[in-house]
Amino acid sequence: MPDRDPDAAQAGVPATHPHQDRFVAGASEAEVLAVDAVVDTGSSAGFWKGAWLNLRRRPLFIVSAVMILIVVVVSLFPGLFAHQDPRLCLGSLSLQKPSGAHWFGTDLQGCDIYARTIYGARASVVVGVVTTLIVFVIGTTFGVLAGFFGGWLDVIISRVTDIFFALPLILAAIVIMQMFANRSVWTVVTILAVFGWPQVARIARGATISIRNEEFITAAKALGASRARIVVSHVVPNALGPIIVICTISLGVFIVTEATLSYLGIGLPATSVSWGIDISAGQSLLRSGNPILLYPAVALALTVLAFIMMGDALRDALDPKARTR
Repeated sequence: MPDRDPDAAQAGVPATHPHQDRFVAGASEAEVLAVDAVVDTGSSAGFWKGAWLNLRRRPLFIVSAVMILIVVVVSLFPGLFAHQDPRLCLGSLSLQKPSGAHWFGTDLQGCDIYARTIYGARASVVVGVVTTLIVFVIGTTFGVLAGFFGGWLDVIISRVTDIFFALPLILAAIVIMQMFANRSVWTVVTILAVFGWPQVARIARGATISIRNEEFITAAKALGASRARIVVSHVVPNALGPIIVICTISLGVFIVTEATLSYLGIGLPATSVSWGIDISAGQSLLRSGNPILLYPAVALALTVLAFIMMGDALRDALDPKARTR
């Protein structure tokens, strides 16, 4: 029969029922379980550092990043890759076959196709990047304000967003662009930004609504933080994930839209060097066996593909649910 607990006996603690004693196992007989052991999972590194570590292991991100880097470098420094003047067109060199002097041959006007393909990246990338930045600012501002404050402000912004959503981007751009006789890159950027922000605003609104009731927002309010400080310091940084993803994909869409408008003759002026203009100029020669439009078309397709691939990689890395699958 085990011994009675000496501490209980000395303290004069009676048994609950007659003949019922308290028993204490010896220290050597008790098994201690490490239930409170802490495993370092790297969560202290933060969400963005974790996303970066996740991205670095994804081949999709590496391939798309390399492709985008090449496009950006070509756009910024086209003279490093092409030594011909893209606007120098000689009739005597019309429709030359690819050669050492003209790697991709020449078009109907005698312009060097390789030089025009290299320099054509600048207009498309400028339109895509600048439009995306403007759309990011407008869409994020409206979406965060509507999602955080709600009420009548949310109603007004949501209805305005629905109105712009009802207008297809390309159709609206075609109609509005025809109103301008003298068009430039900034004309195209303005029109695309005016009709391209609603999707970003809707994503930002949804992300803000899911964040505004989180515990850290409640704690910030309890500590006396102003609404403006909460929005800038807590809401926007935590809502950036899906916004960045949609902006990355939209950048490719804006590049395609600019090329489409230029192809139709209502985008950039004919004197500009653009992939859309060159595709339009080469269309009439396709049936005669001169596929010169393939060079700017392939460059356009690879550029858009790079941004779409980057958007997919960012979505997988910035989506916590996707990262745990």
